[in-house]
Amino acid sequence: MNRIAFLGLGTMGGPMAVNLAAAGHTVYGWNRSEGRTGPLIEAGGRPAATIAEAVQHADTVITMLPDAPQVEEVAYGADGILAHARSGTLLIDMSTIAPRSSVRLAREAAARGVRVLDAPVAGGETGAVEGTLSIMVGGAAADVAAAGPVFEALGKTVTHCGPHGLGQTVKAANQLVLAINLQACAEAVVFLEKAGVDLEAAFDVLDGGLAGSRVLTRKRTNFLHRDYKPSFTVGLHHKDLGIVTETARELGAAIPLGSIAAQLMGAAVSRGDGHLDHSALLRGVELLSGHGTPHDPEGV
Repeated sequence: MNRIAFLGLGTMGGPMAVNLAAAGHTVYGWNRSEGRTGPLIEAGGRPAATIAEAVQHADTVITMLPDAPQVEEVAYGADGILAHARSGTLLIDMSTIAPRSSVRLAREAAARGVRVLDAPVAGGETGAVEGTLSIMVGGAAADVAAAGPVFEALGKTVTHCGPHGLGQTVKAANQLVLAINLQACAEAVVFLEKAGVDLEAAFDVLDGGLAGSRVLTRKRTNFLHRDYKPSFTVGLHHKDLGIVTETARELGAAIPLGSIAAQLMGAAVSRGDGHLDHSALLRGVELLSGHGTPHDPEGV
């Protein structure tokens, strides 16, 4: 069993830390804001008041943070990971950040004797709670093998994608495909409703053929009932599509549909929908189709 420092106990990180504690690992949890350690403590984990307290005796440090600036602050700060982690510690960044940021982190950490994996995840809050995340890993094969017991407690699919940064690259591709699928489903909803088709029956047909997808299955209720309680927010997906478009530009890869999806996600944020589930792309299609102001979901 590992002694693990888990930094970032938010919507995703909180249940992930709980699953690690439930699997028998000793987990020290730290979060920037207070009031997030309760579930981890109930699962047998321990709170840490500072990053230094969490990481100084850890075998493995896991970060699950919103974006690169937060990861860099926690990693490089005077009171951060690299200032206090022991030589040989394995740092697993499970945040979704730009590939080049992951490559830099690996380089800076190696100079201090700390091994690094970039290991972003897919599966949303449900996957985090159920321990069924898909984990995309970049880094050395030996370090991926060493992280096996950690990954087993968190996900059902673990794929070594290659050297540092390639886990983040695959995650960016995941977010690209997901955004385009969400937009396509949203457009189909309005198309069908305007034609007077029973939407639930139409979903049955679509889901049974080649047009079927995990997006259509998992977001069916969201689309049918305009239920935008977030499992993954528009705002976070907007951030991820920024990584996609920026990385595509660096690579010289054309992503015309991805660029449109990024603009539509950005428009949703500008309308004030950033806190809603990313299936709320449907609200933008409704506006463009003359539905007037979409119903504002209550309690979200």
